Amino acid sequence: MINAKAFSKWTLAGITAATLVACGGSEQSSSTETQAAAPAKQETIEWKMVTTWPKNFPGLGTGAEYLANNITEMSGGRLKVKVYAAGELVPPLEVFDAVSRGTAELGHGAAYYWKGKAPAAQFFTAVPFGMTAQEINSWIYHGGGMKLWEEVYEPFNLLPLTAGNTGVQMGGWFNKEINSLDDFNGLKMRIPGLGGEVLEKLGGSPINLPGGEIFTALQTGTIDATEWVGPYNDLAFGLYKAAKYYYYPGWHEPGSEMELLVNKTAFEALPKDLQAIVRSASRQATQDMLDEFTALNNDALQTLVNEHNVDLRPFPDDVLKALKQASQETLEGVAANDEMSNKVYESFKAFLGKVSQWHAVSERAYINARDAE
Repeated sequence: MINAKAFSKWTLAGITAATLVACGGSEQSSSTETQAAAPAKQETIEWKMVTTWPKNFPGLGTGAEYLANNITEMSGGRLKVKVYAAGELVPPLEVFDAVSRGTAELGHGAAYYWKGKAPAAQFFTAVPFGMTAQEINSWIYHGGGMKLWEEVYEPFNLLPLTAGNTGVQMGGWFNKEINSLDDFNGLKMRIPGLGGEVLEKLGGSPINLPGGEIFTALQTGTIDATEWVGPYNDLAFGLYKAAKYYYYPGWHEPGSEMELLVNKTAFEALPKDLQAIVRSASRQATQDMLDEFTALNNDALQTLVNEHNVDLRPFPDDVLKALKQASQETLEGVAANDEMSNKVYESFKAFLGKVSQWHAVSERAYINARDAE
């Protein structure tokens, strides 16, 4: 039974001490025990994120900053992420290697930049005449795409996560008119990934340049044309100053997925709750970037056309039809030459077939009805 003297010492912060006193124990030992029971100060982990984008570039560069800030805030500062723009820590097209070897724990870019290391990687950014943003995200998260992506990156000690999507892109900027398929012959164009392979099949010369080098290359004639993203980004780069014709649609990139490369060793060393935060923050960033591009692209397009007199043109129907045929042949060729690419392509193709059937009676049917005169 506890006496009155002991009871007067019984507070929420001192239950252990009061009990020890009542039982004849010393307050000194109770203080020691209370200190031992106090939670240890949590460790702060600091990570670096390298990117392929210019610093704070609208949509892409700011998307990397958004993701890094979210990880830091969601973790209560336990996992702090500092962003390094293209060239600040490593060159833009060396992000993959930097994260693989642990120079940085995170990398923000696009998987098709790494097709020289893993040909199947490019399927996880965009496939010509392939899936839209909504469709590719569904494949990745609910159609087996993520498991395949992880398998592609496993030999490099990398874990892939989505980190943004631009939606349907524009067809690109050209310094000459595109009236037939012959106009692609001999064309020097900045176009990475599978779209570049299609151009090469048509006799063109695809060139893989990071964003920060595009304007100068187009202005000086090093390239004749370039695709980048869409009006929001293209206006910020000032591409209208270097090319006359702006074509649509972006047949080569109908829903371009951005990626977060994660050093697998570093990720597995994190506590489980921080692992979950990195995954959750990356998925949120994917949706946020798509929302941003969708909200801002049309205003930027109107500025390009109405204020900068850009010549906006659709690709001729027969050109699009020929591009689609060339794309199909290119995809089949890539799949035939690489076992992992074939595995990914078969999954991609099967999912696209199913989701296309659904969208025929949902998204496409509704939009056609909504926009009908």
